[in-house]
Amino acid sequence: MMSFLLYKALLVIIIFVISLVMAMYSTYGERKVAAFMQDRLGPNRAGPIGILQPLADGVKMFMKEEIIPNVSNKFLFVLGPSVAMFTSCITGAVIPWGTSLHIGNTYYPLQVTDINIGILYIMAVTSIGVYGIMIGGWASNNKYSLMGALRASSQMISYEIAMGLAIIALVMHTGTLSLGKIAAMQTSWHWNVIYQPLGFLIFLICAFAETNRTPFDLPESDSELIGGYHTEYSSMKLGFYLFAEYINMFISSAVISTIYFGGYHMPFVGHIASGNFLAILGVIFLFAKIIFFIFFFMWVRWTLPRFRYDQLMNLGWKVLIPLSIFNIGLTGFLMWATGRIH
Repeated sequence: MMSFLLYKALLVIIIFVISLVMAMYSTYGERKVAAFMQDRLGPNRAGPIGILQPLADGVKMFMKEEIIPNVSNKFLFVLGPSVAMFTSCITGAVIPWGTSLHIGNTYYPLQVTDINIGILYIMAVTSIGVYGIMIGGWASNNKYSLMGALRASSQMISYEIAMGLAIIALVMHTGTLSLGKIAAMQTSWHWNVIYQPLGFLIFLICAFAETNRTPFDLPESDSELIGGYHTEYSSMKLGFYLFAEYINMFISSAVISTIYFGGYHMPFVGHIASGNFLAILGVIFLFAKIIFFIFFFMWVRWTLPRFRYDQLMNLGWKVLIPLSIFNIGLTGFLMWATGRIH
């Protein structure tokens, strides 16, 4: 029992460290992707091909002067980025990163906890995450920050509805809310994206909106609101907001890979590998999918312009929500037509 608890604690630490490292090097990757698409070099001074640039940025964030405006609500001003960072870090607890490692006579699952409402847990935690943005924007006592916080809250509410409805269709198809069970079902090529292509498209668009990524970056649109909800932030408080966005992008990519693209499953590899080797290959394969989706997030950022706010609301309420309701009806009809429900 004690060894199992130690293993769980170690797994939590490893996932936390991996999340931070992925967030750090996503900033590097984003600048390199942007440079490639704009025919530039990107970061190339700190270390070979600029590989140490994220460490230099981290040191810069820690060394910058800490400024708290006199007119701000100081407690909430500190609480905002803390909530944003905390909620982004705890979402990885229910994601199955692989099967299980067999050490001695014990199986150690590569998942912190497989609760039977895993998807609901992720939706709940991401819903709390928006409070970090709202609190920070309001506590700054700055009109641009407040406007960014209002945009963030209305954007999150609008797109979480469509995301939840897309998830309902997936749950109807799989019959479970457990991420571990959903991943385990998708052996070979039985990926949920094949059975739920419309649901995947809706979920992907909503993931962009939930992570405040372009073309849905209205809460921090630099050309209109200076920096939006984090205009007044500096030093590591600003770093927490920026880190939270990249961790959310990493977790969103992991969730999309897990529930729609087979997670750690690799077609055909099960015939040539087994045991711990297969589990390690599964982790590598899952991270390959995650990195692809992170690249996709970046590719879209440097390709598409930002929506106007009325376009953002119209897409959420008049397009995605009706489409997701249609997808639920279509899923129910197909399940009835194939005899899965009576």
